[in-house]
Amino acid sequence: MNFSTLPLPQEMLTNLDSLGYKKMTPIQAEALPPILDNKDVIAQAKTGSGKTAAFGIGLLNRLDVKKFRVQSLVLCPTRELADQVAKELRKIARFKHNIKILILCGGESFGKQLGSLSHQAHIIVGTPGRVLKHLNKDSLNLENLETLVFDEADRMLDMGFMEEIQSVLEYVPKERQTLLFSATYDDEIIDISKKIQKDAISVKTVSTESANKIDEYFYEVSSKQDALIKVLSTYTPENVIVFTNTKIEAKELAENLQKAKIDAIAIHGDLEQYERNDVLVQFANKSCPILVATDVAARGLDIKELSMVVNYDIPHGSETYTHRIGRTGRAGADGIAITLFNSFEIDKADEYKNDTRKFESSESLKVKAGFEMKPQYVTLVIEGGKKDKVRAGDLLGALTGDAGLKGSSIGKIDIYDRQSYVAIERALIKEAHAQLSKGKIKGKKFSVWIL
Repeated sequence: MNFSTLPLPQEMLTNLDSLGYKKMTPIQAEALPPILDNKDVIAQAKTGSGKTAAFGIGLLNRLDVKKFRVQSLVLCPTRELADQVAKELRKIARFKHNIKILILCGGESFGKQLGSLSHQAHIIVGTPGRVLKHLNKDSLNLENLETLVFDEADRMLDMGFMEEIQSVLEYVPKERQTLLFSATYDDEIIDISKKIQKDAISVKTVSTESANKIDEYFYEVSSKQDALIKVLSTYTPENVIVFTNTKIEAKELAENLQKAKIDAIAIHGDLEQYERNDVLVQFANKSCPILVATDVAARGLDIKELSMVVNYDIPHGSETYTHRIGRTGRAGADGIAITLFNSFEIDKADEYKNDTRKFESSESLKVKAGFEMKPQYVTLVIEGGKKDKVRAGDLLGALTGDAGLKGSSIGKIDIYDRQSYVAIERALIKEAHAQLSKGKIKGKKFSVWIL
């Protein structure tokens, strides 16, 4: 686990030691050998795992200081992360003089960045939107690029940067090393890896389980609605899908939960497509913690991290039950599945009894005083989308620039043909709405409202 076991120059090893890098973290020990061997790597790594040093040591070791051209590009989802990465790289780069690292992010003066780029740089750290803007203006040249890094790739996808990333890839040499770091390791990330990497070495230091780990509980109750509120108060899940067997019940339950200060929305077959989009976007971007759904309406719904599934009604058949609860406990996370049944459904519930499912007394469920469920984010809708050439970078730039929000206060960004949805931290939604309403995006005025 010592850095000295790696083929690194003594100057770098001495500098790493002075910075307190005594032993490699698991991600560094697994990823650095293939990175130093110039292989493509896809790595699962969370913030605080030491991933910046893992790719930073690799790209700095390869760097030719005398060649004053951009040799490495690190793409990050937010300005805060880009600043953090650049700071870390500058520390590691102290082993050699004159290594120039430049940050290119929205919210900063474009003209000032033009001036910095005219003097060239060895390493660029930036957000996809601003990097692409410089590439389109010919102020950034990546012909000599040797290493391309995607940091927090899953967050970039969440923020809608795929289009910008694809455009950036058109400017980089086909023969290059590509390093992809992501906190999650789902099908979407693996698919991206296949498209942008060659024979990538997979590094997983975060333990994952192939089978969903779901705790299944059954409760006999007299009032399902009261019991549901008790379940939410007892388990305090971050987000929940509640399944009902009819669309009328889905609609009524969502309305009744709202009256009980529990933020809920319903999805059922009577919704128009635009209404369905509004509902799904709000649930997926954490602007609403409870989604009440029928089985038909929930088809094709893919939520990466779902804390809990509740069967408000016992499903019609074990296949439907398995399909419902399989939405939680994915990618190694723990999941909870709750099934409520009344005295008329005891026979149906008995059919589900096995060695792993727990049939508990509903008396263990309690409502805490003043219990309510409010969302982490609220959704801002912009009346402009792909057809108006609105990109995620434009929205992020407007919000972090004129509106003065931090990138960390902005959640998922979804861009459709004519509309865009941005999740904003609840406490900042009014400020963001006011600033964006009076400001411009790409030099144009767009209608903006809170969903």
